[in-house]
Amino acid sequence: MKILVLVILAVVVGLVLVLEIGLRSLFGFGNPLIYVADEQIGYLLAPNQRTRRFGNRIEINQYSMRGSAIAKIPAPSTLRVLLLGDSIANGGWWTEQDNTISSLMMRSLASATNSNYQQVEVLNASANSWGPRNELAYLHKFSNFNAQVIVLLINTDDLFATAPTSLPVGRDRNYPDSKPSLGLVEVWQRYLTKQKPIPEMKAVHNEAGDRVGLNLEAIGKIQELTRQTQSEFLLVMTPLLREIGEPGSRDYEIKARDRLNDFTKAQQIKYIDFLPIFNSNPDPKSLFHDHIHLNLQGNQFVSEIIERSLLEILNQSPSQIL
Repeated sequence: MKILVLVILAVVVGLVLVLEIGLRSLFGFGNPLIYVADEQIGYLLAPNQRTRRFGNRIEINQYSMRGSAIAKIPAPSTLRVLLLGDSIANGGWWTEQDNTISSLMMRSLASATNSNYQQVEVLNASANSWGPRNELAYLHKFSNFNAQVIVLLINTDDLFATAPTSLPVGRDRNYPDSKPSLGLVEVWQRYLTKQKPIPEMKAVHNEAGDRVGLNLEAIGKIQELTRQTQSEFLLVMTPLLREIGEPGSRDYEIKARDRLNDFTKAQQIKYIDFLPIFNSNPDPKSLFHDHIHLNLQGNQFVSEIIERSLLEILNQSPSQIL
């Protein structure tokens, strides 16, 4: 009887080990990206991380950017672009490092500007659910890294983004602050148990006042910071999938979009609205990973259009050519 129990126990342990190894090697469970709280920004991806999730390589550098390590000040004859954004810019677990918008732009710009620059860098400062106020706080904390152009990539939902908060860090399963002991533990916590509510988040979600106005103000402050450093500024907004086609954006989104359009004209901000561009695409659904995030085809589509605007900006700004 004891022998049978030992055999069964050995089989169970072996199956657990095989399952653990499979979860780690095939899906990256047990090694998620972790977050750190920040009083002004709300939260950041913890610096200096590397992992693979569902086969996709993810690297976070010393400044919590998605990308490899950088020098704070670029080398001479370098074109440096700073991309600020949320999960669309970041690419998340579903995007291989080389297929993020920033990586695609960097390779393409290097080919397009090889006669003017010895090196091209597109930095990617982004995190899930960041809004303009998070991105402004990031610039205040780290500066713009001497980038010639700042690209702020937002989506329609970001016009309604709430104030930065660190409440989710370590309490929301999507924002862990430590590694789980096992891949099995992560699967259990992430997929098989119910998310515990964070009572304090109710006040954050119910933020009073003109939320759209506060986010427009943050965009204006980002523009002002770029002017102070004699950099160029490009604002880009992607739509939600449900906004494409009929019936289109909801009434409150249309009003917010109109306010943004008026604001960019008044502030003389170069602005790309991808809603009409996506609407003119014969198969816009093929650009999306889900209802809001882009897939590789979508990243390529967006990066190509942003690149064209960047080349126009740089050609109009001879002082930026080194």
